[in-house]
Amino acid sequence: MIPIRLTNSLLVLFMLVACQASAGPLRDKLAEQLAAHQEEGVAENGDAEAGAASLPAGVKLLRDVAYGSEALQSVDVYIPPQARNAPMIVMVHGGAWFLGDKKSSTVVENKVARWVPKGFIFVSVNYRMLPALDALGQSKDVARALAFVQAQAAAWGGDASRLILMGHSAGAHLVSLLAANPAQAYELGVKLWLGTVSLDSAALDVVKVMGSSHPRFYDRAFGRDQANWKLASPAHVLTNKATPLLAVCSIQRKDHPCIQAGEYVKKASELGVKAEMLEQNLSHKDINKNLGLSGAYTDAVEKFMGSLDPSIKAVFR
Repeated sequence: MIPIRLTNSLLVLFMLVACQASAGPLRDKLAEQLAAHQEEGVAENGDAEAGAASLPAGVKLLRDVAYGSEALQSVDVYIPPQARNAPMIVMVHGGAWFLGDKKSSTVVENKVARWVPKGFIFVSVNYRMLPALDALGQSKDVARALAFVQAQAAAWGGDASRLILMGHSAGAHLVSLLAANPAQAYELGVKLWLGTVSLDSAALDVVKVMGSSHPRFYDRAFGRDQANWKLASPAHVLTNKATPLLAVCSIQRKDHPCIQAGEYVKKASELGVKAEMLEQNLSHKDINKNLGLSGAYTDAVEKFMGSLDPSIKAVFR
């Protein structure tokens, strides 16, 4: 018997076929949605939300803590038992700049299971997306969230000075943009953070992406103004004040994000900025989902994290 439930991507594909004879905005929109799911590895309906029932023992979850007045300006905070001056990880979800959610299990589950029992406070961020904000606007929301987390850190038992920023896919682009030129984050109240882990961004050089064949949702995220492409491009705004960055990239992807990652790392190194690339033989989605599982991949990310601060290195021994 064929299951009744369809995943989002299969449903979109079915609808595309159904409206094949009638070209127009609906078909274009459905095609864009399907491309986004394929490109970004967006969670399907079957991908459950990470909830309190699946938390490690003793972990406290603060759900939907507002950092702004809009509904999507909120964070979920996962706090270990008896947290005191705890190091922090702030995670930004992906989703083609118009999909995704901080509660997705692919975003949260394995990372919380790995790092919160080790004493980290883990914060998962929502932010306003297209069409409300383009990519540049979204980076400012992420900065606002980061400033809020730093301001609240002590109340949660955290240490704002030992904070690592992390993001996947579109979220990886947003955190990489802040890392490349943190002055824009400082203007919104952010204080210096230790470093950034960018999980498989294919938009480190937005100018190059927009000047070649690309999925249509990139046009919505970055518009047609080439000046904005540069402002939204981590490789183009990169300065010698950038925070350390680990660029994780999938060697399975047809758009070869490791090329952009390698170019970013080379330019950063020439400026005297700590930057590393970590190639992985994993799908785009699994680079996010599998982080936190025991193995060489998580060990390599933790090695970079530990290199940012001796006390964090000691956690991973």
